[in-house]
Amino acid sequence: LAAREAAGTPIRVGLIGAGAMGRGIALQIAAFTRGMRLVAIANRSLTRADDAALLATGQAGIAVDTPAALEGATRSLRIAITEDPFLVTRSPFVDVVVEVTGSLEFAARVVADAIDHGKHVVLMNAELDGTVGPALQKRAQSAGVVYTNADGDQPGAIMDLYRFARQIGLEPVLCGNIKGMLDRYRTPDTQASFAAQWNQNAHMATSFADGTKLAFEQAVVANATGSRLLAPGMLGPVVAPGTPIETAFAAFPVDRLLEGGCAVDYVVGAHPGPGVFVLASCEHPTQRKFLDYYKLGAGPIYCFYRPFHLCHFEVPITIAQAALAHAATVRPSGFAVEVVATAKRDLPAGTRLDGIGGFDLYGVAQETAVAGRGGLLAIGLSDGATLRRPIRIDEPVGLGDVDLPQGRLLDVLRVEQSMVPRPPMNA
Repeated sequence: LAAREAAGTPIRVGLIGAGAMGRGIALQIAAFTRGMRLVAIANRSLTRADDAALLATGQAGIAVDTPAALEGATRSLRIAITEDPFLVTRSPFVDVVVEVTGSLEFAARVVADAIDHGKHVVLMNAELDGTVGPALQKRAQSAGVVYTNADGDQPGAIMDLYRFARQIGLEPVLCGNIKGMLDRYRTPDTQASFAAQWNQNAHMATSFADGTKLAFEQAVVANATGSRLLAPGMLGPVVAPGTPIETAFAAFPVDRLLEGGCAVDYVVGAHPGPGVFVLASCEHPTQRKFLDYYKLGAGPIYCFYRPFHLCHFEVPITIAQAALAHAATVRPSGFAVEVVATAKRDLPAGTRLDGIGGFDLYGVAQETAVAGRGGLLAIGLSDGATLRRPIRIDEPVGLGDVDLPQGRLLDVLRVEQSMVPRPPMNA
């Protein structure tokens, strides 16, 4: 990056989405990352895109609606702002597209178009990746570009620990997430004040609280590593608040973890929260003696954890890895786990489902083979679907229970994804 800065050839980034996270990424790239330049911001509200540009550079953006206008803004060293994301995904002045809208159908179209036009793609969108990520990765591989989730979010932080454990010769047995609370029945109404306090979308805040976001994060990790579930929906043991994760992991069935392979799961209440952890095993007696000397305990399972993940601060790391090393932070190696729709309340026939983070559904992690045999509906496909029959609270929704919206790229990608195998363990 320093060499790119010195040569005047920075990595050129196009940002799709100017919400709270998008604004943070814009600031981090423009103000704090050498060798990288934010070229354009696309958002459905041009005012919000302009706010992000002003925050990032101290200058207003230049509104554009044609490729020539975007080129002109770029040559004037100003950030182009636009309501048309495809100006960004198709621009020869953009090397990497960062998608941070939190949407699904819209994001799928943007990401697919960026891949088709030879752009590396960085996501801050676990929901999209957990729904159609393996299909998008297959397209990216064919196009010779990088498709990846980002450093800074839980999957990226987990994967850093996973790779570290393997690099030093240990065998990861569980990739974990630390939650402060989980309540399946939270709604945009209950989360409204929290969302307002942190300038978040209330539906997104709801998905954090009801466990849907957690399920997607762990599905992303499972699809990258070939991990399994210890139980439908994961075990999610609850420990006394503040219990150190080094001891809290004993709430998991240690004997099952030593049977072979890796699992994804989470714990509620442990310290540090929010944080992530990886449990890894070591059987070599000499290495175990050294690990005990280094204060990691007697084994055979060792706990590696990270007490923070810094979201937008870390995204440029992934951008640089993609553009400079053609490397991904987190990408699917297959399709092992997905997130299925479950009723948050009694739902009458004819209900038009409101998707992720709404009043109707919460998401539960399920192994894809089990979800397929049960004909279960991926929650990422649920928005706008209409129920054919009543669904009771906590009942999974089946594909046969709904009429899906027509003409969606998501459904095309799901057909493509059905041909993607389960990833090998320790992918």
